Amino acid sequence: MAEPHYHLDRLPARSQASRRVLVLAGGVSSEREISLQSGQNVSEALTAAGHHVEILDPADRSLEAYDFSSFGVVFIALHGEFGEDGQVQALLESRGIPYTGSDSVASRIGLSKSASKERFLLAGIPTPEYALIHKSDRTERLHGIAREIGYPLVVKPNAQGSSLGVSIIHHPSELPLALARCFELEDFGLIEQYIPGEEWTVGLIDRTLFPPMRIETANQFFDYAAKYTDVQTRHNLNPDVSAEFLERIGDLAQQAVAAVGTRGLVRVDFRVDAQGRPWVLEINTIPGLTSHSLVPLAAAEIGWNMAELCDRAIESALAATPQPAPQRLSA
Repeated sequence: MAEPHYHLDRLPARSQASRRVLVLAGGVSSEREISLQSGQNVSEALTAAGHHVEILDPADRSLEAYDFSSFGVVFIALHGEFGEDGQVQALLESRGIPYTGSDSVASRIGLSKSASKERFLLAGIPTPEYALIHKSDRTERLHGIAREIGYPLVVKPNAQGSSLGVSIIHHPSELPLALARCFELEDFGLIEQYIPGEEWTVGLIDRTLFPPMRIETANQFFDYAAKYTDVQTRHNLNPDVSAEFLERIGDLAQQAVAAVGTRGLVRVDFRVDAQGRPWVLEINTIPGLTSHSLVPLAAAEIGWNMAELCDRAIESALAATPQPAPQRLSA
């Protein structure tokens, strides 16, 4: 079998205008602090690569009235609401400003776990069974859904990242607290089949794969603490698995991003069951770019430092932005 294609050609030269980068970081979502860390890491990497970089926090200044004209590209390091939900992307599209990551439509779909899963199902991609729920749902309906899906199960918000508000429960008595945690963050959530097994993730830039990563944590799952504070979390980029498995999980990652229509830098999260079968959980259209985030770790495995990773994201953004047609001179 062919080896996965991890490398891209050398980066082309860019104009001086494209080297002026505005990094958007912070924002108003529950992932604000992670976004600020991502933005600072991106800024330092791009500055070291020779770009002129400024950071803007949308929580401090409205983007609606902001003049983007002095920048060649916007690097979006925002997470969650008004970052990954398509709103910022739509605003930049209306101004004709190149920006990193997926377009407004794919961003909106990608942040919604239910919308993403519907596209996975339509494409024949294995994803755990689920039901979309709302905080106004009657208790009887929610318990009925849980019984139908079966315990253990997962309760999670529909459009949050960093595993915020996620619970794995084993008994009906645990359901009310799990629902309260979910609905504290937003009105919609999912009750989802729990897949016992391992946590895996695959990063991509456009359709180029990074090496798949197995995540090893002592916690019940890869929760917020395991992601950002637990020093015992391990990220295994050289797992003892077959080449066929790596090809399978890489293929599924590419199918998932194609189903949602993403572009640029993304990450696809999986559970792998005891039979070695990967199940797609979700797509992260703006993965974390902190010093300990997963995609930079995977990129480093193939020799890309943070500066090159960010450069690739910018190159993808510029390639995806339609260029204005040249004006014709009148006779």
